[in-house]
Order: sequence, then C-alpha cells, then structure tokens
Amino acid sequence: MPRAIWKGAISFGLVNIPVGLYPATRPGNDIKLHMLRSRDQSPIKYKRVAEADQKEVAWEDIVKGYEYDKGQFVVVTKEDFDKVNVASNQTVDIREFVDLSEIDPMFFDQPYFLAPEKGGDKAYSLLREALEKSGKVGIAKVVIKTREHLAAVKPLGQALVLELMHFPDELADTEELKLPRTEPGKKELAMAEQLINSMSGKWKPEEWKDDYREGLMKVIEEKVAAPEGKKSAPAAARRKPTNVVDLVSVLQESLNAQTKGAGKTRKPKTAKHHAQRKAA
Repeated sequence: MPRAIWKGAISFGLVNIPVGLYPATRPGNDIKLHMLRSRDQSPIKYKRVAEADQKEVAWEDIVKGYEYDKGQFVVVTKEDFDKVNVASNQTVDIREFVDLSEIDPMFFDQPYFLAPEKGGDKAYSLLREALEKSGKVGIAKVVIKTREHLAAVKPLGQALVLELMHFPDELADTEELKLPRTEPGKKELAMAEQLINSMSGKWKPEEWKDDYREGLMKVIEEKVAAPEGKKSAPAAARRKPTNVVDLVSVLQESLNAQTKGAGKTRKPKTAKHHAQRKAA
C-alpha cells in the first residue's frame, strides 16, 4: 500500500472521519530530454545570473520579491510569509454540499484518494454512500503544505476522492477570446449531428495511448542500438491542415468515409464500434 502524503480527518457537522490522502495520478510520462553541446554531447548547466551585472548569484544571496510595477520590486521575507501562514488543522473541512452537476468541470484541478484510517471505516462508507445517492459533493477547505485549497469530496466506486479546485479568480474569462457568434445552417447542423452519432461509442480509457511518446521512444531505442552514423527510417508524412470553406461537402465526405468503413486508421475502438454497427 502506498504511503499517505497527508493524514487528518474529514469534518462535516459534528462528524469526523480519520483519513489518509494518497496520490490519484502518476507522474507524467513525458520523455526527459537533456540540453547538450552538439560537438561533444556535454550536458548544459544553467547558472543564477543577476540581470544588473551578469554575475552569478549564490543561493544565500537570493531573496523573493513581488514586482508591483514594471522593474519595481518589494522584498517578501520569511517573517512576511509567517504573518499570513494558514495553520493546518489536518482537516478536510466540508462547508456545504452541492449538486455535482452545478460545478463547471473547469474548476477541478488535481485529484487525490482518501482512505479511512483506523476507526473510520463505518463513517467513511456512510459518507460515500450518502454522496452517491444524493448526487452531491462536499465543498471543503483544506491546508496542504502550508497552502490553503478549495476542494471537493466526491464518491468514486468504493473510494472517496478529494479533488483540489481552482478559485474563481484563477479561471480565465472566455470573453477575452474572439469566439464566433454566427448560427450554423440547419443542414450543416443536422449533418454534424449525424457524423457525431456515427462516430459515437462507449468511453474505454484503456484503449487510448500516447502514440507520440511510443513513436519517439522507438526512434530513441533504434538510435541507441544502431551503429554510429546509421540514419533512421524517414518519418511518415504528416497530413497538412487545410482551410475548410464548404462545411457541407466536408461533412458529407466524412459521413461517406464512415459509411464505407474508411475510418479504420482511427483509434481501434472506433473501427470496432463501426464494424459492430455494420454487422447489426
């Protein structure tokens, strides 16, 4: 069993449930690449250099500062941080329960598993089942590593999940974007809906994979194994994007491709799904 990164309790009303907090995600699978000097593959190191004189700065001479105006900083000291330090009471303090459907998914950020500690099994199961039946989630405040977070307590199968959330002022406003306000034509809309329906299937996350990472890893492994100077096989030609002008003809072409089973180069689940539909 993994080690808890935080131990405390879920609190709502007079109920306290002892729990441990566990990561619900794994580190990203990005391939780590190093910066090297081309002629001898010597790793590149970065130095902390002051803008004023380009001299390297020792760690003990570095302070933190806030830029309140262009090029104007105020230094923030440890004492300043202590003044606003949020004391941790090791509690997931649920303040209210709301319908999950009312929360914009954009608010959700980082999930963690909550598991009951000794003596908390019964109350843990009670909260999980009550949330499941009500369709609600608990909105809470929790302090993790001196930082206060907004969070939601949600049921997930046999588990409770603590999902850290963004505060409203952390989300960008769509009004800042240039978004189309034109209404689509009825024919275009009907064909788009038909195409969506023809490509619809059940969500099977295990059938999706990172093709780019696997392809790059294969190239790297081939270069490691290949003799010096041997060139890798040329990469497959990329499909160039085109400017879509006639939506109706493009939608019709897509629908025809789906009907003829020409979409076999898509994800395995899509091809399998259309084969079942055709057989039916």
